[in-house]
Amino acid sequence: MTDFFKKIFFSTRLMAVLFLTFATAMALGTFIESKYSTETARIWIYNAWWFEAIMVFFVINFVGNAKRYRLLRWSKWPVLTLHLSWILIIVGAFVTRYISYEGIMPIREGETEKVFYSDKTYLTAYVDGEIDGQPKRKTLQEDLIVTSQAIKSNLPWDSDYNGQPFTISYVDFIDGAKLGLIPDNNGKEYLKIVEAGDGQRHEHFLENGKVASIHGVLFSLNKVTEGAINIKSTDNGYQITSPFEGSFMRMADQYQGQVFKDSLQEFQLRSLYNMAGMQFVVPEPIIMGSYDVVKVPKDEITAATLDALVIEVSTNGESVQKKILGGKFNYDFSEIFNVGGLDFSLSYGSKTYELPFSIKLNDFIAEKHPGTEQSYASFMSKVSVENNRPYDYDIYMNHVLDEGGYRFFQSGFDADEKGTQLSVNHDRWGTGITYLGYFMLYLGLMGIMFFGKTRFKDLGASLEKLKNKRSKLTILLVLVSSLSITAQETTEGDEHAHSNMPTTKQIDSLLHAITPSKEHAAEFGKLVIQDEGGRMKPINTFSSELLRKLSLKDKYEDFSSDQVFLSMMLNPAAWYNAEFIALVKDSQNDSLRKIIGIEKGKEYVRATDFFDEKGQYKLAPYLKEAYAASTPNQFQKDFKSLDLRLVLLNRALSGNIVKIFPLLNDENNKWISAIEYRGGEFQVSDSLYANFIKNAVPFYLMSLEKAVKTGDYSESDKLLAAFKKNQENHGSEVLLSDTKIKAEVFYNKADIFNRLYMYYGLVGLVMFVLLIFQILKDRKALRISVGVLKSLIFIFFALHTGGLILRWYISGHAPWSNAYESILYVSWATLGMGLLFSKKNNLTVAAATFVTCMLLVIAHWNWVDPSIGNLVPVLDSYWLMIHTAVIVGSYGPLTVAMILGVVSLLLIIMTNKKNKEKMEHNIKELTIINELSLTVGLVMLTIGNFLGGQWANESWGRYWGWDPKETWALISIMVYAFVIHTRLIPGLRSKWLFNLLSVIAFGSIMMTYFGVNFYLVGLHSYASGAQVITPTFIYFTVVGVVVLGVISYWKFRQNYSK
Repeated sequence: MTDFFKKIFFSTRLMAVLFLTFATAMALGTFIESKYSTETARIWIYNAWWFEAIMVFFVINFVGNAKRYRLLRWSKWPVLTLHLSWILIIVGAFVTRYISYEGIMPIREGETEKVFYSDKTYLTAYVDGEIDGQPKRKTLQEDLIVTSQAIKSNLPWDSDYNGQPFTISYVDFIDGAKLGLIPDNNGKEYLKIVEAGDGQRHEHFLENGKVASIHGVLFSLNKVTEGAINIKSTDNGYQITSPFEGSFMRMADQYQGQVFKDSLQEFQLRSLYNMAGMQFVVPEPIIMGSYDVVKVPKDEITAATLDALVIEVSTNGESVQKKILGGKFNYDFSEIFNVGGLDFSLSYGSKTYELPFSIKLNDFIAEKHPGTEQSYASFMSKVSVENNRPYDYDIYMNHVLDEGGYRFFQSGFDADEKGTQLSVNHDRWGTGITYLGYFMLYLGLMGIMFFGKTRFKDLGASLEKLKNKRSKLTILLVLVSSLSITAQETTEGDEHAHSNMPTTKQIDSLLHAITPSKEHAAEFGKLVIQDEGGRMKPINTFSSELLRKLSLKDKYEDFSSDQVFLSMMLNPAAWYNAEFIALVKDSQNDSLRKIIGIEKGKEYVRATDFFDEKGQYKLAPYLKEAYAASTPNQFQKDFKSLDLRLVLLNRALSGNIVKIFPLLNDENNKWISAIEYRGGEFQVSDSLYANFIKNAVPFYLMSLEKAVKTGDYSESDKLLAAFKKNQENHGSEVLLSDTKIKAEVFYNKADIFNRLYMYYGLVGLVMFVLLIFQILKDRKALRISVGVLKSLIFIFFALHTGGLILRWYISGHAPWSNAYESILYVSWATLGMGLLFSKKNNLTVAAATFVTCMLLVIAHWNWVDPSIGNLVPVLDSYWLMIHTAVIVGSYGPLTVAMILGVVSLLLIIMTNKKNKEKMEHNIKELTIINELSLTVGLVMLTIGNFLGGQWANESWGRYWGWDPKETWALISIMVYAFVIHTRLIPGLRSKWLFNLLSVIAFGSIMMTYFGVNFYLVGLHSYASGAQVITPTFIYFTVVGVVVLGVISYWKFRQNYSK
């Protein structure tokens, strides 16, 4: 029996099944979460018993294999440490799930709190009755997860009270519910009160003859109560007596009146009353109805909307169903109701925990990015901890308060910025065990690469032996690709022009006549503006982005981007008529061209081409549908793309973008444009400065017109200097330094990464071809040529590195915080990994260079925004540099492994009897490099992912939350761990399968990197792009991999299987 147990639970086959099952389950969970909710994914996957059983089997398998493979030896300590770490991580996860707890503590400024509300939702039942003549209460409480799709709980509850059995069972769930009045002629009388005491609209129903508290203010209906706002119904209408002074405004005719304290007055329906710190309206007379839980319309559901459980209570032959309103962070109980002689009261919501100390919020501070209203740079709670030794502390993102085994994190804040929401976590044991597991994981992963007797070191030794044996072995590898180029017919269309439209030649002549010199425009480009997101940047950055987005070029004829923008300011009309808006990316949409009225094949159009003779926007009928579509088709995407570019042009031509004037004494360092000031949007108390804002730009443009004609820019230069001096005097707090301005202008003009992909592609392809010829027949000239090309690649890599460093300096944060930057970084890591193996195999360098080219091409696709932006608060941390750098960097070696897998499969396909020996040698060599690269990537991916867990725990108190991004990173770890371990699994040890799996496994990386951002919903909003339809090439890629796998398997069986 023991041997059978070992054979099943300690087998590598079970390990493989666990890896794949665990990965598949998590992948399914992310899509369930995206379609339904996180809670539904927890019910069906993450909190399911079978999912936890997989983790238990992992622990058993790890322990068994430690003994089976004799890991209890000093030479095997890295592998043992690695496997023990996973055991600790799993144990820590169970401790966190079943012993620890967390929640939210809301505190208003000046108030002291010592309770917080659980993150889990609970069903709580109070059962009241009498035992021996004395009132006694029995309490039942259990946590549960419930959604419209499923429920995870121990319901029904079968219990008893003093020997009387009762049952509490689940009936239904209402997703989005509130207390509302259901019209009922046999019901009670209610008066509807609509109020906005906390800035949010709420409906309340005041029962006739009752008193109710609304935000701490008592209201009564036909029941005179001291201290309450008493409303009385009469035959002629309604009367009010209030203990507060107030006012009202009748909405029908805007009549305004006063409410006098303790005075009986007529009460006006459909009038806005303002008293006791709240505003309220009674929109209609008393109505008959039943007050109960009702469903909220789907389009009215918000994050603050509650849900409801429908619960049935049965005892002593009676059954009653009750709708219990509640949800996360709700803790109210229902009214007491009697069933079979017992009194019941139910609650659905959070559990209340009491701290052994108190927290007082002294002040809440929310800092915004310069000039913005809703873009927050940081937020902080200044609190006092009140215990035996009181002290003050500042809680903000990535700065945690530890006290008495509880950890407090800055989670959120109230809309009025007068209150905070602290995330509270009590998980001392779970965090400790998990962190110990993380430490051992990092130690073990480093150990398998650099210490002990490990597979990684054995692979390095095997590669060195193969290199020494190579001598005159050659590879026969001929890759033939054919490109079919279909000539596009160019049809001559009728020239589309209004009768008074200037010709292209006239416009070009005018533009040359009004465009300032390059030298002055370059100085103008160094002037600092504030963009919509609050980022300070030189005008050159905006002008470069503008011209590239509109014309897809860095220049217009011989004009720089700064010249173009200045020329736009001087004569907007000329640029409305200039043919410089590119249609190249939209050229396949012939319907769009037909609507605009542009002949097929024309690459550039005018802004006026988008308007008809009456000035009507030709795209308007199609844009509403295009912007409303959640997954727009290509036709709609082309419309949106063009529309956004035209909006950008309009902003540039209007001058609204030129926010060069700091507002005086503005607490948020707001900068404005002259257009905004003249529009009356902002006020300036200093009349002299107000006059400067109003007139300086027009006067500058007048001087510039004169300078263009005379060639004397001295007056314009002085005004430009005045703008800069004004910024120094009034906006120095956020003004960029001269060094940073020059660095950003240089970065814009160098356009390093946009140029590099062409160089990478050319050199990588040529090097690949030369290596093929070198393999066929080795010559000195070929060796020298390959060496020169490799040197060029090292130079390009140095430029790539310099570009990343420069972007880091300009932005002020690590260059991997958005989609564009992360692609730049992944391409850098990919090439770096290829160069690391440059002494082992030049094919690796050539392949890595070509992949780097492809990645940079993707980075410059139109859906990736290359602009530099501000960081969201959670990213403003040293964890960004560590976690993101490591995990995104892992994609480099994993990409190299994928490319080497493809090359190895192609070599298998090209094998024949004559070249088998040469091919086998090179397949072995590339497979070893593949496994080395894959191992490095897996190590980095694993470390990076769990560093992210530590970041999450240090930022918001939860090291794992099943967010799709972190989940797919773990899926990738499971997939690649399976690939690495195939050498231990009987029947899966072939080089063909390993190389094929290294290609297939890369799909999980693509999903982690791109797919999560575009198809799933999660916390990583700062890494997300717009939703896209799956590109067609993805399907072709999948088909290509299948075909490659089938053909290579056939050739492998033919030539290498024994």
